[in-house]
Parts: sequence; structure tokens; C-alpha cells
Amino acid sequence: MSWTYDELATERWAPEPDKRPGRTAFQRDRARVLHSSALRRLAGKTQVVTPGTRSQAWDASPRTRLTHSLECAQVGRELGAALGCDPDLVETACLSHDLGHPPFGHNGEQALNECAADVGGFEGNAHSLRLLTRLEPKRFMHAEDTGEPVSVGLNLTRAALDAATKYPWPRGAHPTDPDSVKFGVYDDDRPVFEWIRKGAPGHSTCFEAQVMDWSDDVAYSVHDVEDGLHAGHIDPNCLHAEPEREEIFAVALGRYVPEDTDPAELSAALDRLLDQEWWPHGYDGTAVAQARLKDATSQLIGRFCLAAEGATRARYGTGPLTRYAAELVVPNETRHECAVLKAVADRYVMQRDEQERLRADQRVVIAELAAALTARAPEGLDPQFRALFDAAPHDTARKRVVIDQIAALTDASARTLHARLVGGRT
Repeated sequence: MSWTYDELATERWAPEPDKRPGRTAFQRDRARVLHSSALRRLAGKTQVVTPGTRSQAWDASPRTRLTHSLECAQVGRELGAALGCDPDLVETACLSHDLGHPPFGHNGEQALNECAADVGGFEGNAHSLRLLTRLEPKRFMHAEDTGEPVSVGLNLTRAALDAATKYPWPRGAHPTDPDSVKFGVYDDDRPVFEWIRKGAPGHSTCFEAQVMDWSDDVAYSVHDVEDGLHAGHIDPNCLHAEPEREEIFAVALGRYVPEDTDPAELSAALDRLLDQEWWPHGYDGTAVAQARLKDATSQLIGRFCLAAEGATRARYGTGPLTRYAAELVVPNETRHECAVLKAVADRYVMQRDEQERLRADQRVVIAELAAALTARAPEGLDPQFRALFDAAPHDTARKRVVIDQIAALTDASARTLHARLVGGRT
């Protein structure tokens, strides 16, 4: 099969005519995601530092899921274009990749997964697909049996939805790890998922999704360290001390690299970064220090993207690389450098005592909110979800609507609704 941007790639679940001549199908996709409510809500959802909080040492606003998605999209657009992908297609995937995150980031995702254990669980990537194809109101089609209007979400092209699918398998069907909690589709979203995957080889991710995934890794690994330095949580001098380094490598092993990775490889990766002339060996918040840190951020992003571009081109040549015609190649040394940065932010930012206390409180908010909504729904549901709740055919479907409602909340609106339904925390 020829994996070009043909009619199969640009087909939409619900056929619709072009509104304006001259725009490509993928330009329309990008515009739809960029103008979506789901994307705007990411401004109120945790990336690393909870929105609305700030360190005494930090006057700048911390990154949110929205700013991260925009930065990921910029990285992905340029890397994809350099490799021959349609840049609007890759940018659409990058803008979409975190849409399914609930309030409180990954912490909220884990808590909501426990609440949804009896209805198929919760996974941010699967929920992104649900938003794009069902929950985000943009296009409707009429059901064949009843004639009633049925939402098809943003009605993106097959290629855009496939590019936004990081884990193209249902729950429990990971191709190499049956115990993995990662999956990309809920059971009741299988029809559109199977349509998306028409012609796709097995559980493979398309090339554009791989570019999106690496751009995500690059963006958050680099920017989380930048934010940690701004906030005063990371002391660059600690990265030279052996006990501190051992703790960083311990965090990386099993979480960001395979457990059998030789710590010496991680040590070499960190040393390579520390040896760069642009590496920020100190940070005092002055304008000069801010500029040096921003330059280091740019250097790191360029380093990681150029390494992937060069290795991929070395394997596949100079032609356009699209859909399932290639695999993104990222050298192990580059993956280790990226993993070390993730571990640094994890160790010094996410593992602070105050952060763990906050995360514990957030998990209680999600659990209590889910219990209250389940018991009292449709009270507490927004009009969109109230209508879906009333139309749901059974308890499992009604519980999924409750989970959908919670996932749509921002950090602040989750606490506000919790205070109204449960009381106590504000």
C-alpha cells in the first residue's frame, strides 16, 4: 500500500463539503482543534506546577497543559516538516495529544482511573480520542436507526485522528506488555477507532504519531527543567555531586528508561549535557541568566530533534516520510539524555513534600467528586452531560458520562464543584 496523503487519509467519518476553496483538509483539522473548547480548558489544567500557585522564588507563570501543547506543536511542526510530513497534520496531532487530560494532570488521571475501574477505566489518551470523535461539539450526523442527531466531535480526517493516537489498541491489548495501563480507545468508541485504523498494520503507530510522541518528550523534558530552575527548585551544582546523581539515575530507571539500562549510560548522558558550553551551570534570575537559560532550552530542543532527524534520514533517505512508510529513529544516547532531564525534574520538582501533600488532596477531591456525582446525577452535570446522562441506556453508560464530566473540568472548576456537592475544601 502507498502511504501518501490520499483519499483514505483525508476521509472524514461524516462526509462534509469544503467551506472555503484553497484550504487543505489538514489545515481544516488544525483550525478545528485550535478553536476547540477542549484545548482552551488545558489552560486550567496542571502540567507540573498547579495553575494559580507560585513559588516565592518565581514571578513567572508556570507552564500549563495548554502552553505545553502549544510548545509541543511548534516542535512537532518543524520536525515533521523536516522529515517530509504535512506540517499541519503533525501540528494537529501535537495540539490534540493532551486534550483528554482531566484536572490535576497525571495525578488526576490515576485517581479517575480508579473511580472508573468498573466501567473500563480512564486513560488520558483514550479520552483524547473520545473528545475528538464524540464529546467536543462541532459536527453531528443523523443516526440510521432513529434519525436522531449524533455527535461526531470535530470530525477530523482519518490521518489526523490516527496521528493523534499514541496507543492504537484497546485496554489490556498492549502488543508487548499485557500488564500495561496504557491504551488508546474505550470499548464503546471502537467503531470509530476501527474506521480510523482502516489499512493500518497491526498495532503500529503512524509516522506522524511517532513525531508527535517524540516532540512531546522533548518539550516536557526540557521545559520542566527550565521551569524548575526558574522556580529555584533545581540547583545545577547538585548535578555534579555523586549522591545526587545516583538518586536521579534511580528515578530514571524503570520510569523513563528500561530497568536493565546501565546507570553508566545515564551518567555519560548527563555528563554530555553538562559539558556543553551553553549548559546553565547557575541561575540567579537576572535578565542575563534568563537569556542564557532560554538559549539552553533552544539548544536542547535542537539537539534532540536534529539527532532524530539525522538518524531517521540515515535509515530512510531524503524523500518524504509519511504514515506507515517509515519509523522515527531516535538514537539511544539521545533518549538517555532526554530521560535524564525528565528524572531531574521528577526528583527536584515533582517529589517535593509539598507537591506530594497537594497530590494526595487532589486524589481525595477526584474520588469524592466522583462518588457525589454518581449518587446525585444528573445534579451537578453541565447541560451537555446531563442530556447524555438522560439518554444513556444503562448504568455503565451513565457512569461513563459522570467520568466524562469530571474529565472536562479544570483544576479550579473541579474544586468549586467539589465544594458545592461535598463541602469542605475550596
